[in-house]
Amino acid sequence: MQRKINPLLLLCSLVGGGIGFAIGEFLLRQWGIGLPVIVVTGIYFGILALCIGLACLIAELISPRLNGSSWRQRYTGTSWKLLIPSTLVALFLLGMLFEWVYQLNPGSAKPVKDIVLIIDNSGSMKETDPNQDRYTAAKNLINRMDEDNRVSVMVFDHATTLLQPFTRVKNQETKDEIIAEIDGLATTDGGTDISLALEDTMTHIQESHDAGRSAMVIMLSDGFSETDHARVLADYKQQQIAVNTIGLSLVNPDGAQLLQTIAAETGGQYYDVQNAADLSFVFQKIYDDVGDRSLLTKRTGVMEDSVYYQIVRIAAMLLIGAAMGLALGTVFDNRHLALSFSIGGAVSGLLAGIVLEYGLSGEEIGDASVRLIACLILAGIIALFTLVIPVKESSKIIRNVQRPGRTGRGQRQNDSTSRGF
Repeated sequence: MQRKINPLLLLCSLVGGGIGFAIGEFLLRQWGIGLPVIVVTGIYFGILALCIGLACLIAELISPRLNGSSWRQRYTGTSWKLLIPSTLVALFLLGMLFEWVYQLNPGSAKPVKDIVLIIDNSGSMKETDPNQDRYTAAKNLINRMDEDNRVSVMVFDHATTLLQPFTRVKNQETKDEIIAEIDGLATTDGGTDISLALEDTMTHIQESHDAGRSAMVIMLSDGFSETDHARVLADYKQQQIAVNTIGLSLVNPDGAQLLQTIAAETGGQYYDVQNAADLSFVFQKIYDDVGDRSLLTKRTGVMEDSVYYQIVRIAAMLLIGAAMGLALGTVFDNRHLALSFSIGGAVSGLLAGIVLEYGLSGEEIGDASVRLIACLILAGIIALFTLVIPVKESSKIIRNVQRPGRTGRGQRQNDSTSRGF
């Protein structure tokens, strides 16, 4: 048993981690919306494990410092056969499993599935949004909603109109019906009563209450009205319903302050938009960020600061790291390497989980950088851990074969090195 390191394997493991990260990020961008998050996460970790395993296998083939030259001569065929099932397949399945656990809602937590759009339809909107981009943004959002979402549309000026009661967007036909209602709208000459719009919206939410779901509000306005915050927002805060507000081309600072206060007191976000053409992007961002939860991305919504999910993410990454190490040891068919790599993987997974949990911020470039650091931690520490946990080379049984002309009986001699699993 020796503590040793293969510098080439360390280098190749880091390169493999970088390549796995690049492929994973590409797939995350391409499939992040179309495929279920559980599948995307499984693919990400499966690809990462495959790239690290392939790079380490190539390194040991070139310079067999850890597993011995006898392994390279006799057992590399087995290693190639074990590579894909031990890394890609195993980590894909485990990644999906841990993501599924991470998606569970503990205790009384309810998923945000009901979305209310409250849209200003007052006379000032004729100048603020002459092309009615706010309704285009609403229609685009409805078209992209998941089939288990329910949506309601409220429009307001000095009064409130329930344009569309809560409806489950179960298919495109239903979405088209809601969009047709929006297309029939015409801007009025009325004033702006934000307080009344919020009160009427809460009444509709309470009348359409579903014990297994939670609601979220997107409110857009370009104006201001006197509002009794404590009274109007009390039910929103009690029921933990976030009101995300959008101020469109606001010239009145009181209007901006009002919308900021509404968002802050209910746990929502405020967005200041100067160009109505940008509203589709903002609507979609709010929708994407509502209760978003993935091992690979920043947690948002009411569970953003949840200690439970902090622990689950870090624990999941620890187990994923340990599984990657075990997969690498399995590829080399060496139980001593498997032990060393597994413990190193658990340590690296713990550190990677901490980096993800406290490093992700929701910024696209910044979060990609955090994931890169986590991938390199996984790849590097696994390869380094043979300096901490001693290993033996994997070698064959040596036999003394009887030579011609000798009557002595052949003897078998077992060496003390590892014979794999």
